[in-house]
Amino acid sequence: MVELDDGWVKALPDAARLARRAARAAYVGARRSGRRSLTVALAGDAAVRKLNARDRNKDKPTNVLSYPSGGRDFLGDIVLARQTVWREAREQRKSPADHFTHLVVHGTLHLLGYDHETGELDAERMEALERRVLAKLGVADPYIERS
Repeated sequence: MVELDDGWVKALPDAARLARRAARAAYVGARRSGRRSLTVALAGDAAVRKLNARDRNKDKPTNVLSYPSGGRDFLGDIVLARQTVWREAREQRKSPADHFTHLVVHGTLHLLGYDHETGELDAERMEALERRVLAKLGVADPYIERS
C-alpha cells in the first residue's frame, strides 16, 4: 500500500508505481519469495521530523524511516520525507525519481533485516545489494560521486 500526501502527488505523479516497483525489486533481490506486504507512506518533512524525534531522538527530518513489523506477512512501514528527498536529489545531481527509487529499495531492505549501522561489513553487504537491485531497475549507482 502506498499512502501519499498532496505534495507527493504534484511532485512525482507516478510515485505509487515507482514505490511498488522498487519494493518488489528489493524483495526479489534479497532472494525472498512468497506474498508479503508493506506500507510506503509519502509524507512531508514536518511529519517525518516528528517521527524521527520520537523514535530516534533526532529532531530533524531524514530522507527515509523504516519500521519493521516483526511479522511474517506484513513487513512493516517505510516513510519518506518529500522535501528532504528532493533537496538531496538536487544536491547529489540525481533525478528525484531515481533518488526516490533508491530510498524505497533502501527502506525495504531495512524491513527485511538489513542494517548498515551495525558494522562496516553489514553496510557493504547492504550497499552491494542496493546497487544490484537498482541496476536491474535501470537506476545509476547512488554511491558514485557526481560532479
